[in-house]
Amino acid sequence: MKDATFAPTFARYDYIIIGGGTSGCALAATLSQNATVLVLERGGSPYENPTATDIQNFATTLSNTSPKSWSQLFVSEDGVYNTRARVLGGGSVLNAGFYTRAGDDYVKEAEWKRDEVEAAYEWVENKIAFEPPVMGWQTALKDGLLEAGEFPYNGFTYNHTYGTKIGGTIFDNVGQRHTAANLLEYANPDTVAVYLHATVHKILFTTKGRPRPKAYGVIFQDENGVLHKAELAKNAMNEVILSAGAIGSPQLLMLSGYDNPSVRFNYYQEPEDLKKCVEGITTIIKVINSKAFSKFKYPEATIPGLLDLILNVPTNLRPRHVTSVFNLKQFCIDTVMTIWHYHGGCQIGRVVDKNYKVLGIDGLRVIDGSTFLKSPGTNPQATVMMLGRYMGQKILKEREAFFKKKEEEA
Repeated sequence: MKDATFAPTFARYDYIIIGGGTSGCALAATLSQNATVLVLERGGSPYENPTATDIQNFATTLSNTSPKSWSQLFVSEDGVYNTRARVLGGGSVLNAGFYTRAGDDYVKEAEWKRDEVEAAYEWVENKIAFEPPVMGWQTALKDGLLEAGEFPYNGFTYNHTYGTKIGGTIFDNVGQRHTAANLLEYANPDTVAVYLHATVHKILFTTKGRPRPKAYGVIFQDENGVLHKAELAKNAMNEVILSAGAIGSPQLLMLSGYDNPSVRFNYYQEPEDLKKCVEGITTIIKVINSKAFSKFKYPEATIPGLLDLILNVPTNLRPRHVTSVFNLKQFCIDTVMTIWHYHGGCQIGRVVDKNYKVLGIDGLRVIDGSTFLKSPGTNPQATVMMLGRYMGQKILKEREAFFKKKEEEA
């Protein structure tokens, strides 16, 4: 892992991964077992400031949106404050740490192989996932959910199940965060190069002697403004892979001339989304009114006081509007805010095929949360990391089969 200022002005690799985030780190570690890999990350290292990855500093780190912070502030066209990660490890360095797998139905709809998905999750979990300690208020929340009828009780599990459970976390028993960057410990250090503060300007394509474009390299810039060029080594199986996330991946396709994407959050454009919000708030009200949660009520709290509290939080943690309307549907609409789990932008069937290859272009894939048609229904980081491992292994198998066939034909 080096700063991009130390990168050669020109080099070749088997795979070029744009984005050292939640998916990119898992993907790079896997591909490096049998290929040379370049990872280009626009942010810095999560190891530069160990206190920032302590659970006690979670909110401070996330709300720090200064120009070179790990958390980049932006506002959607819907007017909602949001953030993008710019650090090796991506969103797993900034989030609240919840770790839960996607449900069985989600895996089935994605047409992933269940046994390989299971193995990929376990690969991730062996490095970064933990069973959390349960505090008093969390026990009350659990009991309150059961009082509200959220059955069955599943105990501790990484699985996404109906009912109530204790989920996983990426914080260990002393409150230290473990991130996707830790998955690079699996990588072959002799075959992987990770450059930080490397901003990719565009993907390079060629049409020479080809019926359609083929990705063959990238142009990236270091912090000193020096441009570098990385190309794929001469081999039919080598690829450029976008893992820049739900915002970055469609943006880079646009900058590279692929298309002009429409990327909007579309809050509550589907009636089912609004229905789920109302159902969720209804359940929360039941929990708050439960016997189990009674000792956590504060009679002196007033609605104006709570509204003032909301207005005093950092801008990237604040709802779009704050009103006193208590119709639950209207409340959902007026107080819409992000929990940062955005996805889509390069969806399967629209931008990529089921092997995550960009439609109409050779040598280019997108492997990250931008390909999801819908949310896994929980914090997506576990599934995004799993996808990096899952697809990395699939790509290596395809690579091995290709070379084996060439040997047999020789």
